Amino acid sequence: MKSYRKELWFQVPSRRGLVNITPDVVACLCESGVQEGMILVNAMHITASVFINDDESGLHHDYETFLERIAPHAPIDQYRHNDTGEDNADAHIKRQLMGREVVVAITAGALDFGPWEQIFYGEFDGRRRKRVLVKIIGE
Repeated sequence: MKSYRKELWFQVPSRRGLVNITPDVVACLCESGVQEGMILVNAMHITASVFINDDESGLHHDYETFLERIAPHAPIDQYRHNDTGEDNADAHIKRQLMGREVVVAITAGALDFGPWEQIFYGEFDGRRRKRVLVKIIGE
């Protein structure tokens, strides 16, 4: 069995943003040489997310609106976590809602996706470099 590991680095210039990382993950799959197996993609920061969904701008807007309604950034004093001097409690909650990781089957050397599925990096406390782990195991 083969094992492959790579870290992808991202720096979203704004506080929040969504990045389609499917091409980056596919490049990792090609580098790995795995034809049959599983791929894990996870955010290695507690204020970022990795998730699968459609790459459609209206949906991205809806995520932003929904997440800000559920866990608004301001006022920052509404969160006990921010009493420590941080201002990112909302980012931790947004990450929890969107998820830490995805696992995708690899079949015949390709990501075994359903229609429209893409992998996204969700940033909720950006403006600095953060990493995503890609781990591939298979034959």
